[in-house]
Amino acid sequence: MKRVIECVPNFSEGQRKDVIDAIAHAVATIPGVSLLDVDFGIATNRTIYTFVGHPQGVVEAALAAARVAHNLIDMTKHVGEHPRIGAMDVVPFVPVRNATMADCIDLAREFAMRLALEFHIPVYLYGEAQEKEYRKDLAQIREGEYEGLYHKIRQQEWQPDFGPSEFVPSWGATCVGARKSLIAFNINLLGTKEQAYRIAANLGQEGRATDEPGKLKCVRSLGWWSLEGNLAQVSLNLTDFEITNIHVAYEQCVQEAELLNLGVCGSQIIGIVPLKSLLLAADYFIQKENLFVLEEDQKIRLVIQRLGLNSITPFSPKERIIEYIIREREGQEDSLTSMELKDLIKHVGARNLIPGGGCVTSLVATFGTALSTMCASFSYGMQKCESVENEIRALIVLFHTAISTLMKTLDEDTDAFNSFLMVQRMAETSVEEKRFKRLTEKHCLQNCLDISLDIAQQVNQLWDPLRKLALLFNIQTKADFLMAIKCLETAVYGACKRLEFLSSSLIDNKNDTSDSEVMTIRNTYLKTATKLLDDAQRESQSILTFVEERYF
Repeated sequence: MKRVIECVPNFSEGQRKDVIDAIAHAVATIPGVSLLDVDFGIATNRTIYTFVGHPQGVVEAALAAARVAHNLIDMTKHVGEHPRIGAMDVVPFVPVRNATMADCIDLAREFAMRLALEFHIPVYLYGEAQEKEYRKDLAQIREGEYEGLYHKIRQQEWQPDFGPSEFVPSWGATCVGARKSLIAFNINLLGTKEQAYRIAANLGQEGRATDEPGKLKCVRSLGWWSLEGNLAQVSLNLTDFEITNIHVAYEQCVQEAELLNLGVCGSQIIGIVPLKSLLLAADYFIQKENLFVLEEDQKIRLVIQRLGLNSITPFSPKERIIEYIIREREGQEDSLTSMELKDLIKHVGARNLIPGGGCVTSLVATFGTALSTMCASFSYGMQKCESVENEIRALIVLFHTAISTLMKTLDEDTDAFNSFLMVQRMAETSVEEKRFKRLTEKHCLQNCLDISLDIAQQVNQLWDPLRKLALLFNIQTKADFLMAIKCLETAVYGACKRLEFLSSSLIDNKNDTSDSEVMTIRNTYLKTATKLLDDAQRESQSILTFVEERYF
């Protein structure tokens, strides 16, 4: 999987469309980089650009944007509501996929060095990229803002990490860092700017004073007046949403507003947001209100409504959730689960070992679980089933979760068996190569065995819930329920036969392992497979017999 890094530079320009567009164009022209969002604020006179791409691509895109800003932004003329220290004010690098914080630290330092060298400007590191504790927090570096930089930069403890220790009037300074995903979250307040500021001081981690900390951890806060919304806003930066998420911040703000007899009328996410943040918020509201919502798109709709995310500008999930945007830009995923059914059938029917029986086993198990979910869903919400509604809800959740876990085995099994076949084609020109090949084969083989074992075990854990559902399902779905049972039994059969077949290959790949040890491992797999299959056949037959005789 390709490494993906996010870069979110903030520029001190939010009013001149030609400048905003020029910076966006510079980013968009870099190969391997996708510009995801451009969010400008008139009152803040600030624009936030969000783009993703491969590591070197995002560095080049950030530099291209800096070149435009260097020519078109003059900090001596800048006025805005948002704290700032320079033309290209903040440049964070964020790991998104198959990347680490260490990767982002390296990129931040590379970009900071190149930016300082090319433009002869002061650059500060912050966040995870900064080693000095007193300079890690962006607010510490930005204290005094652009207007105070002339004196601050001359102090020994505030000399920049890169570039000259000199005040550059037209530019100011730039802060470059590495961090987790930050969510810029504004909460709308029917009050004054001063009241918004008062609430912000109560919420932000820094609080009002050292002995009076704020109520929310990992939150930076401001209060201002939004010209776009014609209302006051409590503006929050959630620096770690897994500690303080959007729903926590919103609910706390509502409590603070109630103390001042003020109304809260929705909120606004600036830029883009991780999917996990919205799903965490959804889970909170579902639990709080005892709702029954399973599908991802419905959970997101719930959060949009509860937080009023459409209050100022429309919140479009496809355009605001980073995972959705990347998926759309990259096109169709190269996986079986993302493939159209007709194409998957063609692949299975082709003269190839992959995808084969393992893929079909996973697919049959998933279909059986999906049919079980359907049968339970047809009973949910019916008046005659009100007395057992909670039990049906629990069953639907269980089966819905099982669909997701079993569906993952579709690609896991195919990838594992593909790796096993690829290793078999490795060269054996030396003793060391032969030994390495045997070790790798054994590892891949056991991975295949363990996935088949997992499929059978997952299905066998469903028999008790299915026995309960056999008493409750809508009789109109009797044929569907019977089909579900046979699908699940067949899936266990397929997984166990695969265990029997593949375990025999362990003998040919024993390497340095003794014959007795290999036979012990093989016999353990065979014994487990036999028991799993016996259990599945016994349980499925018992349920089938009961359901066949049920007529109402």
